[in-house]
Amino acid sequence: MNTARHNTPDLSGARWRCSSYSGGNNECLELAPAIPAFAPVRDSKTPTGPVIPFGRTAWSLFVAQVK
Repeated sequence: MNTARHNTPDLSGARWRCSSYSGGNNECLELAPAIPAFAPVRDSKTPTGPVIPFGRTAWSLFVAQVK
């Protein structure tokens, strides 16, 4: 079992934004773009729910593949 700990950023003051493709219906992924070294992503329907803190490189590769 991997017991390595990841440094999760403090997101208490994060400003979240929805995808421009969401259509404004509050059913999208939100990103906190101003967090250095991470691209935190969450579900807009559950803003107090879990956050996935992608590394910037991993997030960029994901977005490039989705496009």
